[in-house]
Amino acid sequence: MDSLPGYDSMSVGEVEPMPGYVDLITRASTVMLGALRDCGACGLEISKRTLLDNAYITWTEIGLFFICAVMWTQIRRGLTECLFKPFAQWCGLQPQDTDKMPESAWKLVFYTMSWSYSTYLLFFTNYNFFHNPPSVFYDWKSGMMVPMDIAIAYLIQGSFYGHSIYATVYMDAWRKDSTVMVVHHVITLALITFSYAFRFHNIGLLVLFLHDINDVQLEFTKLNVYFKTRGGGYYPIHDILSSMGFVSFSITWFWFRLYWFPLKVLYATCVSSLQSVPNIPFYFFFNFLLLMLLCMNIYWFLFIVALLAKVLTGQMNDVKDLREYEGEEGAQRALLKASEQQQQSEEAGHLNHSAENQPLTNSTERWVGCPDVYHSTVYKGCALFPDLAVLHHQKPFWICAVKQ
Repeated sequence: MDSLPGYDSMSVGEVEPMPGYVDLITRASTVMLGALRDCGACGLEISKRTLLDNAYITWTEIGLFFICAVMWTQIRRGLTECLFKPFAQWCGLQPQDTDKMPESAWKLVFYTMSWSYSTYLLFFTNYNFFHNPPSVFYDWKSGMMVPMDIAIAYLIQGSFYGHSIYATVYMDAWRKDSTVMVVHHVITLALITFSYAFRFHNIGLLVLFLHDINDVQLEFTKLNVYFKTRGGGYYPIHDILSSMGFVSFSITWFWFRLYWFPLKVLYATCVSSLQSVPNIPFYFFFNFLLLMLLCMNIYWFLFIVALLAKVLTGQMNDVKDLREYEGEEGAQRALLKASEQQQQSEEAGHLNHSAENQPLTNSTERWVGCPDVYHSTVYKGCALFPDLAVLHHQKPFWICAVKQ
């Protein structure tokens, strides 16, 4: 694999300009096809040998990973019970927002610290990986020493994603995309673990920097959504902040994850890596994981565009949680549907009879003892309408309109 098509050799000190999308697709596909054709380290048996020869990770590091993952879980539980939830209750958040607020507060604290640290490493030290992504593979050697500051970043991030897999399933509210989120955490943890073991830590630091900023903005936006209505009042400042946060989140999502990530990271891993290390181990494996990460970034960006379109077209008046809650709302819809079917057989006769016997006027009246159902259900002139009280978790009421 000494001579691969699709790129020209460059000196180590030269900074290669960032490519465009077309250049990325054409050169990366050419190089990858050439690498696949000339692959001398393909096959299961050779891959096992390559893994044993190039993976460097100690039992001490594995132990620290599990200790820190448990530590993150306990810290989150402690902050939730002792700080976040009491503060949400003290502020008078609505019950469903009181349950959601601790999760967003915890993630905002963590991602703010982790992104700040990766920003410090990339812009305030001698690492030049952001401005010259191909340099992440300069002087790469199997089993090379990982700098302590980058090793700390890896321990923090790896253990947090280990915690996040558990937290998504057992601690977080279940959402429409929670399954995708679990897959995302597994892929991210695999990238962190294997990139550390194979000493691809330089490119890993760049990947973490490009992704954590969006989590900071997302959780900031969600917190302002929760705090808009609290203590029986409405606070427009949080509406403004949530709208500003969503706009910033949408722009940086595209810029960091769909522009810089493919053009800086994927170009470096697909093209520049073979330029610096022609026989780099597990070339296809790592690029496959990074491409999967890009696909998930595109998947979530479609949700962002859909929400933005609803806001701009007036279908939504304000920004709400992009990731819809299924555990809460989906279960409620299922229960309400079953309740409606049961109520139809038990009460339809009574309702129809009552409606037919009302005076022939254009009056409306409130019915007493009606089922607690949120959806509008019509029974021969009688309908269940949720009024403003529903927003304050009170029961809706029945209204019968009998026309002459």
